Amino acid sequence: MSLKIWLLPLVSLGSALSTPAHATDYPLTIENCGATITFDAPPERVVTIKSTATELLLALGLAEKIVGVGFQDGPVPDAWAPATPLPILADRVPSQEVVLEAEPDFVYGGWESSFAADGAGTRDGLHALGVATYVAPTACRSQGTPDKLSFEDVFDQIVEMGAIFDVEDRATQLVAEQRTMLEEIKPASNLTGLWYSSATSTPYVGAGLGGPQMTMEALGIANIFADVEDTWTSASWEAIVDADPDVMILVDAAWNSVDQKITLLNDNPATANLSAVQNERYITIPFPAAEPGIRSIPAAADLARQLQELDLPQ
Repeated sequence: MSLKIWLLPLVSLGSALSTPAHATDYPLTIENCGATITFDAPPERVVTIKSTATELLLALGLAEKIVGVGFQDGPVPDAWAPATPLPILADRVPSQEVVLEAEPDFVYGGWESSFAADGAGTRDGLHALGVATYVAPTACRSQGTPDKLSFEDVFDQIVEMGAIFDVEDRATQLVAEQRTMLEEIKPASNLTGLWYSSATSTPYVGAGLGGPQMTMEALGIANIFADVEDTWTSASWEAIVDADPDVMILVDAAWNSVDQKITLLNDNPATANLSAVQNERYITIPFPAAEPGIRSIPAAADLARQLQELDLPQ
C-alpha cells in the first residue's frame, strides 16, 4: 500500500526514518484512501474513532488535541494513558451530529466504514463542512483488495501522522523504538498456527494479507490460512481440524473472550482432539492490539514471549 505525501521541501518516508526530522512546511497535501486532503496547519481539535487511531495520537504525545473519541475497543495502555480521561462521544461509531458538536477540524478513523451517512458522516460531507478526515491506510478497502500488509506500512502511518501534526521528531523516535523491538523478536521455526479472532459456528480467522499474517510471520508461525488473499476470512472447523495447527493465537475480546474460545474448543467434538487444544498451546492477544497499528509490534513481542513458554513440538 502506498502513501503519497507532498512536503516543502520534499522529504521521503524512507529518509525520514534515518535522518533528523524536519518541521512540516504547510500547506501539506496527502492522498489518503481515495481522498486528497490539504492541511494549512496542524489539526487542533481531533475526534478519533477506534482505539488504533486514539492510541497512535496518544503515543505521539497529542492527547491535548483530542476533543472526543468513539468506538474504543479497550483501555489505553498505561504507557500512553492521558492525564485526564478523554471525552467519550459514543460507545460505537458516533453520529455526524455528535461528531460536529465536538467542533473538530479533523476526524481520524481506524475503520473506513466509520465514515458513512449513518455513522460519523461521509468524508465528502465532512470535508464540505471544513472538517478534514483520515482513514488508517491499513484499513482502507474502498480501493480494492489491499496489498499484503507489512510493518513498514505501520511505520509509514506513524510518519505520516507525525507530518500532519508537525511532530516529526516524535514520530521518528517512535518508529526507531518499534523497529528495535521488532528486530529483537526471535522467530520460532517449523510451527503452524491459527489466528482465531471471533465467532463460534463459523470462526473468523486471520488470512494471508493483514495484521494476523504480518504478526505470525514475525513470530515464525506458518498461518494455515495464508493462501486466502484477504486480511480476514470466515473459515470452517473442518478445515482447521484437517490442518491441525501446532499453536492457536486467541483474540481476547469483551464479546468473545479467550475463556469462551477455549471452552468452545474443548466442548466441540470436532476440535477437542486437536493437538493445540489437547496440549493447551494457546497464546493470547487483546482485541485492541489485534488490529494493525501502534500496538502491533509490542503485541508481537508479547506473543513471542508467550510462545517461548509453551511446550512446543520439536
